[in-house]
Amino acid sequence: MAGSYNGLAVPADGKKIGYGSGRYQVPDTPVIPFIEGDGTGRDIWKSSVRVFNAAVEKAYKGKRHVAWYEVFAGEKAKAKFDNWLPEDTVEAIREFRVAIKGPLTTPVGGGIRSLNVALRQILDLYSCVRPVKYYRGVPSPVKHPERMDVVIYRENTEDVYAGIEWEQGTAECAKLIEFLNQDMLKGGKKQIRLDSGVGIKPISVTGTKRLVRMAIQFALSEGRKTVTLVHKGNIQKFTEGAFRKWGYELATEEFRDQVVTERESWMLDNKDKNPDLSVEQNAEMIEPGMEFAPPSFRESVNREVKAVLEAIYATHGNGAWKKKVMINDRIADSIFQQVVTRADEYSVLATPNLNGDYISDACAAQVGGLGIAPGANIGDGYAIFEATHGTAPKYADKDVINPGSVILSGVMMFRFLGWNQAADLIEQSMERTIEQKKVTYDFERLMEGATKVKTSEFAAHIIENMGAAVLV
Repeated sequence: MAGSYNGLAVPADGKKIGYGSGRYQVPDTPVIPFIEGDGTGRDIWKSSVRVFNAAVEKAYKGKRHVAWYEVFAGEKAKAKFDNWLPEDTVEAIREFRVAIKGPLTTPVGGGIRSLNVALRQILDLYSCVRPVKYYRGVPSPVKHPERMDVVIYRENTEDVYAGIEWEQGTAECAKLIEFLNQDMLKGGKKQIRLDSGVGIKPISVTGTKRLVRMAIQFALSEGRKTVTLVHKGNIQKFTEGAFRKWGYELATEEFRDQVVTERESWMLDNKDKNPDLSVEQNAEMIEPGMEFAPPSFRESVNREVKAVLEAIYATHGNGAWKKKVMINDRIADSIFQQVVTRADEYSVLATPNLNGDYISDACAAQVGGLGIAPGANIGDGYAIFEATHGTAPKYADKDVINPGSVILSGVMMFRFLGWNQAADLIEQSMERTIEQKKVTYDFERLMEGATKVKTSEFAAHIIENMGAAVLV
């Protein structure tokens, strides 16, 4: 272990988090790097770390503490080292494995497109995890925000975020369009307009399966009942459609005894209700209009039903499938209205990158917005927890911004470390503070009879309310 990074000594009282065989080994005094963030990040971090330290102290009475270690990225790094993302910062996060950060600005003038994306790609943090649930008292634009309790697993390295694109009018773009039009699309009706910019959308077996695997493992460990694959496979059959296909493959290949697909559940339920049901009758029940289908299609569905019943009825039949994790899928545009009209039907969503970006913010809007939306970027052996909102520079250093996003990202981090008592303390105390209507301006303007407090005061009220929290 290096003694310092970016010229700052590593805390002498801290120890490294270990990792092996897919598991983290967390000491009682872990070194956790933090990036305070740009703009309002400074105010938010100062308040959040007070909450974190108070919760750990109350929960573990000195037996555990976090050895916080500042590393640099964004404007502070640029000012100190003339580098938006110093190599030492990356190496420190790699060394200590788990980090937390505030919002970072997007550099202007080329180089790194996004510091957040750069960190994800360098450390292969392939899963963006966004839990979205309602805290009592939070103002909401919907009638029943309490129905929302989903965890979104968004693939983090591929899709349009891979950044593979060519600008309209450049020689490289013209060369690519010529190749596509004259070779790949030759003889067909499709042609790319010559004045187009072109981007590539890669979605791989590897990227899909490791993301879906993590989502299913989470559902199983937390007792979640469904994992929904969100895609636009009805249009993009070989990318988004493949995400759906590979997701189902992963689920049934690696978790066969613990999962059931929605389609399989129909077959099993039909058989449960009528043990004498023939394969052909069962097939007709899951595919309405079979009498009008071509013989080849009817035969394929019959074979599918027969294969499923032979393979899993002994283990999943007679109602046993109802205790399995349900794997289903929904078209991306459909899920947007369903998380508004029936959010309680969904629990874990696994999505390609762009779909996950949209749906996580749409869900967050129902339960308080990005101001209290936590997030994490997780890979194999590394994790960065982060605020999901921007830097809001016009409010910087004014002590007015809601720190909830970083605070709840810290809750995620503590649960990730296995420090659930500290996490519970923070959640309970933050919810109680909001119910008391002691909130920052973003909530105060939407709540009748609320008291507007500063960022630092909101943190102080949370800490005060820890005295009334119940530890399990």
